[in-house]
Amino acid sequence: MLFTLKTIIAFIVALLILVSVHEYGHYLVARLFNIKVLRFSIGFGKPFWSKKKGDTEWCLAPIPLGGYVKMVDTREGEVAPEDLPYAFDKQHPLKRIAVVVAGPLTNLILAVVFFAVAALFGVVEIEPMVGTVVPNSVAERAGIQENVRINKIDGKEIKNFTDVGVELLLALDKKQAVTINATDENGQAVEYKIDTQKEKAAIDAMARGKESIGIMPYRQLPVLQGVLKDGAAGRAGLQDGDKIVAIDNEPMNSAQIITQKIRQSANKPLSVQYERQGQIATVTLTPDSVKETADSPAVGKIGTYWAADEEWNKKVQNAYTPNIVQAAQIGVKQTGEYSWLTLKFFGKMLIGQASIKHISGPGTIAEMAGKTVERGIQPYIAFLALVSLSLGVLNLMPIPVLDGGHFLYYAIEWVRGKPLSLAVQEFGVRLGIAALTLLMCIAFFNDFVRWFG
Repeated sequence: MLFTLKTIIAFIVALLILVSVHEYGHYLVARLFNIKVLRFSIGFGKPFWSKKKGDTEWCLAPIPLGGYVKMVDTREGEVAPEDLPYAFDKQHPLKRIAVVVAGPLTNLILAVVFFAVAALFGVVEIEPMVGTVVPNSVAERAGIQENVRINKIDGKEIKNFTDVGVELLLALDKKQAVTINATDENGQAVEYKIDTQKEKAAIDAMARGKESIGIMPYRQLPVLQGVLKDGAAGRAGLQDGDKIVAIDNEPMNSAQIITQKIRQSANKPLSVQYERQGQIATVTLTPDSVKETADSPAVGKIGTYWAADEEWNKKVQNAYTPNIVQAAQIGVKQTGEYSWLTLKFFGKMLIGQASIKHISGPGTIAEMAGKTVERGIQPYIAFLALVSLSLGVLNLMPIPVLDGGHFLYYAIEWVRGKPLSLAVQEFGVRLGIAALTLLMCIAFFNDFVRWFG
């Protein structure tokens, strides 16, 4: 199954929460200005549940990909004379502006709340230290070493490991080399360069989620942990706590190098030398052949994890639990930073400095919903914050048919003293629909490629 039941439920719950809040923002401000609301719908299509309360029909519809608030509007049909003062299109432009921006702003406020709530579970700040360099990765080919602290990426100051991922995401789509300035374990300044032209295939794979840059802040030891009895390691007699010393007489001092060797050795017998309670022994181990996805090549697996290097990991992370005020500050800060990052990404995409392969569709969002809910309530809440933020920022963009496009029209009307001609508005709407259709096609295509490409 491409999606589990838990993934589907997590995705639908996320949509219901975020869409409800967005539409309720529109509804509240409309009612504040005495605009008559005829219908509040979560979902599209023919409602399967509805309840009339006052002038408004509250509905649930079967297609959970959005919602709408239908107000009295003379542009959409006949309006009774007594309802004209309460029609949306008869209000002052500033009131209409307030109504249309209320939805996206409510999403941004919700993002602040969700980030703050997630922070109350505990915050882990990770130093921009390189704990692990993955073999045969972009990072290794660029010469990046373990134990270095990354200070700048293309001149941008790096404060934590999250900054590393963000700045690399924005920088790798450039046509020239990416420069990384760091400090090694001896305090000496070092510089690395990633040739984006030579690494184009790997960068494309990263945009589709198929590969990573190849650096991680954490470190693992070549010590077995969680050995499965029916896995290749368990069948060979290996146990938790065994330290892998060599494979086929080749010394092994890194969990990542061992993993790479095993992945390349599906159904191939390996002579594994290991240490247990100070004693060295050798065993023959044949990794199982496993296909990680339906269309991927088989790789070797032995049915175990690697022990974390706790001493190193404690060195690179600062964990604490903020109070409510601190959590609120974190919520505001993260919402601001991620909103700016989203705008920067779209700006770079428009001028060709960011790949459209980074655009994700409903499928990828659903997949992330499932993965985060599997990890626990805190990651799921943080995921909701990011999606709510993205929904808010996207809807504020000045694209006709989006809230930002309506804002633009009403702002022009306010300045001019009269609305744009109907022909101009209709032309803008057609352009907006075309742009959104293209964006959705790209998003769906990217989802398809991530799963099957």
